[in-house]
Amino acid sequence: MSLSTQIMEEIKTAMRAKDTVALEALRAIKSELLLAQTATGSKEEISEADEIKLLQKLVKTRKDSAKIFTEQNRLDLAEPELAQIAVIEKFLPAQLSEADVEAVIAKIIAETGATGIAAMGKVMGLAAAQLGGTAEGKTISTIVKKLLT
Repeated sequence: MSLSTQIMEEIKTAMRAKDTVALEALRAIKSELLLAQTATGSKEEISEADEIKLLQKLVKTRKDSAKIFTEQNRLDLAEPELAQIAVIEKFLPAQLSEADVEAVIAKIIAETGATGIAAMGKVMGLAAAQLGGTAEGKTISTIVKKLLT
């Protein structure tokens, strides 16, 4: 079942349950999917990798918003953002732990023979491709920096 079909089913379920937070998050996903699909100008579905990137972007923006709201002591605004993150993350693949990400990156560094911070771009590209949607870019970047220095 494609992501857009899944989202439509979840929207129906959220409407029946009168779950406004879930409904808002699901509608945001649907909107982004439609925008991404029409941006290419084709009627085809977008690739699974692009769907994962899109979902990660939605989670990241909500995390950033929740962080700002929390810093400003606006918990009334931060809580819905955090609840939406939980809804969106249901559609993402399971995230790897930092230890698992570090093991994969260490393997990539060993295979490529990368040394020093100058090789960071090369290692980041390979790591991002291999880890796909299972780790955040910020986590990957931090671990690559740590292992290359």
